[in-house]
Amino acid sequence: MKLPLPHPFILLLGTVAFAALLTWILPSGAYERAPDPSGGRVLVVAGSYHRVPPAPVGPIAAVMAVPRGIIAGADVVVLILVVGGAFALLDSTGAMARLVGAIAGSATRPRVTVALISVVFASLGALENFHEEIIALVPVLLLLSRGLGFGAITALSMSLGAATVGAAFGPSNPFAAGLAFKFAGLPQLSMAGLRSILLVIAVAVWIGWTLASVSRDDVRPDVAPNDTQRATAKDFLLLFTLTLPIVVYVCGVLSFDWGFNELTSLFLVAGLAVGLLAGRSWRETAESFIKGMESMLAAALFVGIARAISLVLTEGQVIDTIVAGLVAPLSRIPVLAAAALMVPVHALIHVPVASNSGQAVLTMPIMAPVADLLGISRDAAVMAYQTGAVLTDLITPTSGTLLAILLKADVPYGRWLRFVVPGVLLLWVVGFAGIFIML
Repeated sequence: MKLPLPHPFILLLGTVAFAALLTWILPSGAYERAPDPSGGRVLVVAGSYHRVPPAPVGPIAAVMAVPRGIIAGADVVVLILVVGGAFALLDSTGAMARLVGAIAGSATRPRVTVALISVVFASLGALENFHEEIIALVPVLLLLSRGLGFGAITALSMSLGAATVGAAFGPSNPFAAGLAFKFAGLPQLSMAGLRSILLVIAVAVWIGWTLASVSRDDVRPDVAPNDTQRATAKDFLLLFTLTLPIVVYVCGVLSFDWGFNELTSLFLVAGLAVGLLAGRSWRETAESFIKGMESMLAAALFVGIARAISLVLTEGQVIDTIVAGLVAPLSRIPVLAAAALMVPVHALIHVPVASNSGQAVLTMPIMAPVADLLGISRDAAVMAYQTGAVLTDLITPTSGTLLAILLKADVPYGRWLRFVVPGVLLLWVVGFAGIFIML
């Protein structure tokens, strides 16, 4: 008999409570921190871990951490609402259904279409850590997958899965590899040639796993049938208008260090433009935009609540204890074993620290000197972070984005794990190969 998992909302709240419990069990400790003069961030000083007075988080403080976590993640919460509202507005015009129908109807080889879509999402992940934005695309992806003859697991694999693989192995992802290079003291795009080869191999492995699993994709939620009308030139214009912000944002990230607020602003303008181009009045456009945002409320809240987990562990002075406890054993084992174990260590740390950039800032100033002491190259240490931390976005129950996507796709968390865990383990093999080559 299968054990049913709780609703994602309850699962996240339970994890917040468990994090609070850990602050009463684990010893309190902290690393010293120093400002980074070049980037304005605060860096961890390697080798500076020390015990500090206990600061356990009580029940009231744990409950208060939930709204505080939502506030702390306000930039992502607002992004999800606005992007979701914009895509819902486009969908309400009927353009998305007609375009999806055109793609599905013209696909003489559905598996090739799945592979091509996976490459597109992997490229977005490699360029700018494309992740939260996928929440708004779930209904469209479900329609497309069903039109190709597949189910929800395939829809998420060729989008969320491929984007995460691209984000993990892409040397140009500013929120993962970029920050890891910086805090490991390496030049940007270090060993870019080898990393690009690993990216191509990893994406190919993931596409192969996706296609090998389509026959077992038994998750087929009810979706609206595709529009039987032909796609028009206006439909393509509306789609172009709403996807243009992604292109502009990627350029902004790579050239001007843009963040989520800039992306939100771009989609706000694009969403309004879509409504007006579709022939709606300002009032009708605003009403459709807001109605679309309402459908994204649960997803946005999940991401905010997930922030409360790391908030509790940080204020309870145990997050550094968890990191120190996981890193310490690496210095007492052979070099090859230590290099390999960096991957699961990063994966475990990613459960309480579900932010790629946050984990890079926290762990790489520690892992880089540890790698030096062990005789491991810093490039290998960065590869271990990419493989262990970023890929864990596909698994960890503390990822509000993952839970929000699964909820919208009507995919049970347990069913998703049965599909994704073997695929992630295959990708770990690619990561281990990269680490050993870089040693």
